[in-house]
Amino acid sequence: MYQGILEQYANVAGEDVIDHLRQVAESLKGMKVVHINSTRDGGGVAEILNRLVPLMQELNIDASWQVILGNADFFQCTKGFHNALQGRDVGITDSQIRVYEETNATNAEILKAQLEEADVVFVHDPQPVAMIKHFPKRKGKWIWRCHIDLSKPYRPIWKYIRDFVTGYDASIFSLSEFAQALPHPVYLIPPSIDPLSEKNIELDYEEINSVYERFNLDPERPVLLQVSRFDRFKDPLGVIHAYKLAKAFMPFQLVMAGGSATDDPEGDSVLEEVRKASSDDPDIHILLLPSDAHRTINALQRASDLILQKSIKEGFGLTVTEAMWKAKPVIGGDVGGIKLQIFDHNTGFLVHTPEGAALRIRYLFHHRDKMQEMGMKAKQFVKENFLLTRHLREYLTLIVALINNVDERIELS
Repeated sequence: MYQGILEQYANVAGEDVIDHLRQVAESLKGMKVVHINSTRDGGGVAEILNRLVPLMQELNIDASWQVILGNADFFQCTKGFHNALQGRDVGITDSQIRVYEETNATNAEILKAQLEEADVVFVHDPQPVAMIKHFPKRKGKWIWRCHIDLSKPYRPIWKYIRDFVTGYDASIFSLSEFAQALPHPVYLIPPSIDPLSEKNIELDYEEINSVYERFNLDPERPVLLQVSRFDRFKDPLGVIHAYKLAKAFMPFQLVMAGGSATDDPEGDSVLEEVRKASSDDPDIHILLLPSDAHRTINALQRASDLILQKSIKEGFGLTVTEAMWKAKPVIGGDVGGIKLQIFDHNTGFLVHTPEGAALRIRYLFHHRDKMQEMGMKAKQFVKENFLLTRHLREYLTLIVALINNVDERIELS
């Protein structure tokens, strides 16, 4: 399936980019690289690994992706970690900590042979971070890849997690403001999208327009779309509030499309809150999509007039990148990685409140020329900065730096 796929990227990123990838990877040929995270479906991390690992393999790197196992209590605990690291005052009980550490120990035993012999191990986010304690005789370099906003963590939880992180050889954050002081090299690597994936490839006219009938949308009225998991940090209730404020001045439709992830136990309760808040308006369409509905999301983004991502906390916000790649302006929360992508008044608008979002929605729906101009700027910006080829190059460069014992902090982006 992936044979020769690197050549296909030359049509998007350019031949020189692919040549550079091959040059950097030449010194890493045959190296054993393992990525570990907590879910194979749902969320940006899984989407990135689903494409990044096969591309590493095509560059003759012995790359693999392992997903840890855990029960509901484990994921309840790690969801608490996630919320706390993004700033919430969250209490974690001793029994939850015990489940967390026991689950990491069990997974460490399952993966022991593979991880002890790996040349490089990427451990993604807090869920598997404690596994390092079980590998005192590890052969290679271990890297903690933090995808979340760690700028203002709840200190007691960060202190607990930091005790594990300090044992790593390096850490990666998406933005400089997310990084914390650590006794090892820190790398800054923003995430990326894959322009050749089902979620981002070009679609024909018929497939794009099929979503109107499929989801009972009126093609005669504008569509505002937010794509994200049903998570409180994505502010779905704020989205509905902004929609209702703007709709008082003009008719349009709101689509909230998302799914759930196996490592997020709060998703069902948030979805129920959203359904309750939207139940009195037939122009609000709540779509609970399966994790593999990539072409559907692609078609929805292309069919929509305007994209919203009104997060109140955001690690990076790949749905913003995806929408911009389809030449759509995005109205986004002025937080996290969204700020790295949306240049206010150029590729979209940054907002702080539902009222601010409503104002920008009204403005763009009434200024179609400005909407188109912003969309074209947005697509070019993604092409230059947030494609998978750049992401892969920076991971390879990081590996080269580590195996050559480069110990200063390097900003790769």
